[in-house]
Amino acid sequence: MRTVQFFDTTLRDGEQSPGVNLSTGEKVEIALQLEKLGVHVIEAGFAASSPGDFQSVQAVGRAVKKPVVVTLARAVEKDIEAAWEALKDAEHPGIHIFLATSPIHRKYKLNMTKEQVLERAEYAVRLAKKNFPHVEFSTEDGGRTEKEFLAQVAERVIEAGADVLNIPDTVGYMTPEEYAGIFRYLKQHVPNIDRVRLSAHCHDDLGMAVANSLAAIEAGVEQVEGTINGIGERAGNAALEEIAMALKTRESYYQVQTDLELKEIAKTSRMVSKLTGMLVPGNKAVVGANAFAHEAGIHQDGMLKNRSTYEIMSPETVGQTASQLVMGKHSGRHAFRDKLTQMGYQLNDEQINQLFIRFKELTDRKKRIEDEDLISLVEEKWGESQEVLTFEAVHLSYSSQLLPTASIRIRDARDGQVKEEAACGNGSVDAIFKAVDRVVGESMELVDYKIHSVTHGTDALGEVYVRLRQGDVTVQGRGVSTDVLEASARAYVNAVNRVLLRRDSRQEQLKKELTPAGS
Repeated sequence: MRTVQFFDTTLRDGEQSPGVNLSTGEKVEIALQLEKLGVHVIEAGFAASSPGDFQSVQAVGRAVKKPVVVTLARAVEKDIEAAWEALKDAEHPGIHIFLATSPIHRKYKLNMTKEQVLERAEYAVRLAKKNFPHVEFSTEDGGRTEKEFLAQVAERVIEAGADVLNIPDTVGYMTPEEYAGIFRYLKQHVPNIDRVRLSAHCHDDLGMAVANSLAAIEAGVEQVEGTINGIGERAGNAALEEIAMALKTRESYYQVQTDLELKEIAKTSRMVSKLTGMLVPGNKAVVGANAFAHEAGIHQDGMLKNRSTYEIMSPETVGQTASQLVMGKHSGRHAFRDKLTQMGYQLNDEQINQLFIRFKELTDRKKRIEDEDLISLVEEKWGESQEVLTFEAVHLSYSSQLLPTASIRIRDARDGQVKEEAACGNGSVDAIFKAVDRVVGESMELVDYKIHSVTHGTDALGEVYVRLRQGDVTVQGRGVSTDVLEASARAYVNAVNRVLLRRDSRQEQLKKELTPAGS
């Protein structure tokens, strides 16, 4: 089984992403991580483009030891000289020379004939080969170049000493079959093609960079070029982590292997995202936050039975944490129970069913339910073994110029009736508490009232604690909701329940004490 090499251009093509500007130190940091990842070639920058880029290329060349470090260069003498000055101290120095070959570039950008392009390409490679042990030549806009002319260019630069021939789809124009066809054509029509390593470099303008790269591998290329997270010019480059995992996951199909350290993928992705400021979309393949997250109830049920039902690769393979069964509005009862069990709660079917109803109510308000949310729900629901009063709804009327009014609906387990009362207060919370007192038919003394946020964000779960006193009985109640006023109502009802249960318990105990033994 053949092995494909990986050429990383995050530090050059990736840095060309609008708004990205890496310092020399940041480039070295990324390069050292790329070395841990096991990439074979690191393109450190474009040494001739600026003094800053020269220094960065030089620093990367001196820092890494295993990969070949290359710098981009135009097919002109001064670029090739600058490249050597920057990388002469590198352990494995290389150069990546490019020259446009397509009709549109020859006419409008270069103003050169085919013969002039051939002569320039051959001259540049011969010049570079005097110093560099590794020379790559790229036919810029090769995807839109006539195949016959590509074959001529290939034959000339190989004869001049090129080690790698790269045919880039510079503008992301090709389809997979078209792009693969270019390499098949060159293999058939360039007599010295076996003396060079063929390489693919694809852009993502039409969203086909990875597909085109994989098609090129099927056509026999031995090197693929791209960036971490697919960053780069315009719509970006082929994402190397996606190509690597496609080859690993579908090894039986591609019959190609990679010797990358796959467990370094997630770490490398995070580093590049952090230092470039380019956030990774949640739905990004392999490294996105949702790549191994499951919310749909059907999917969660399948995952709990066998991970392979909905995962074709494991998150641990790329250095991610374990798969997540995201608790949200689509989660099913099976996943809900399993999550609570993982968190250490041993609940019976009735308790699970009651909590699941409350959970579903919360998911209508909050997209993603965190562990802290679930803890709050459980603790709110099972602070006492049973409920006398069950909160159902609260309605509020408030204006800065009018007295706040609250109406509350509560179900009383003692008679099964739903009771509604309204009350005014000196604030919305006070009005809620007075309305509850009316339902109960007695008043409570509010000793303490506290609010804090369970999670973060605008949809954070608010947690309210109240302390009530009635006579010599003092209790604490707790309520949670994305609405702090509803949480306040729940907390107050929860505390009143504790007062009633505590009182009922005392009365029962007193009755036992007054009842003669044996009667």
